[in-house]
Amino acid sequence: MNNYIQLHNRILKGALLCLVSMSSLLVSAQTRKVMFRPYIDQRRFHYGFLIGTHMQDLEIKQNGYKDENGNQWFVEVPNYEPGFSVGILGEMYLTKHLSLRLIPTMHFGTKNLTFRNELNAKKQYMSMKSTYISLPLDLKFSAERFNNYRPYMMAGVNPTLDLTIKRQKELLLKSFDCYLEAGLGCDFYAPWFKFIPEIKFCYGLRNIIDKDRTDITDKDMLIFTESVNSGRSKMIVLTLYFE
Repeated sequence: MNNYIQLHNRILKGALLCLVSMSSLLVSAQTRKVMFRPYIDQRRFHYGFLIGTHMQDLEIKQNGYKDENGNQWFVEVPNYEPGFSVGILGEMYLTKHLSLRLIPTMHFGTKNLTFRNELNAKKQYMSMKSTYISLPLDLKFSAERFNNYRPYMMAGVNPTLDLTIKRQKELLLKSFDCYLEAGLGCDFYAPWFKFIPEIKFCYGLRNIIDKDRTDITDKDMLIFTESVNSGRSKMIVLTLYFE
């Protein structure tokens, strides 16, 4: 959890620094330049594609459960692995500053977990690979365009389905989740296309720990599930859109 907070804070500070620097650059500019694709944002519908990277986390609440032998396990996320994201973008013009986006996306990534036994300091490691199909629906609020730059903020909901749930694991996650997400980005206008870097933070609304472990044949593995009250998924996503 502490690792995630530190990582979250570093990425957020970096994003804010980039946004402030970019805003200062725009304010300090004394002359206007030729505006590329000046009417693209006024189209009723426009489309694009995306590639990006992300990191997955799992916020776990534990209860200190002990089995009859006194074994007590705690779960933590020791590190993060960058994943890969790819998808398509559909955007609908609402007002001068507001648009609605639908972004079907696939995320390929991994969650790493460490189970630690307080009684004998034994550790057990688990790697959970995920292939998410997500369908974010976001509102995008854009500032005034200056030359070929236009910063924006976005927020929305993101229903997600995990296609790679596997049985006989220390923990079993539910396949469906729904995230709240918010982020920052900037439209860069080029002569032939629009380039849009964006960073967003996603927080899962559901407890995705499956407590009904009727699939387990080795009952000693139940202690891992019994030791956890709930778990909520998180993601940090850095995306590059091309429109």
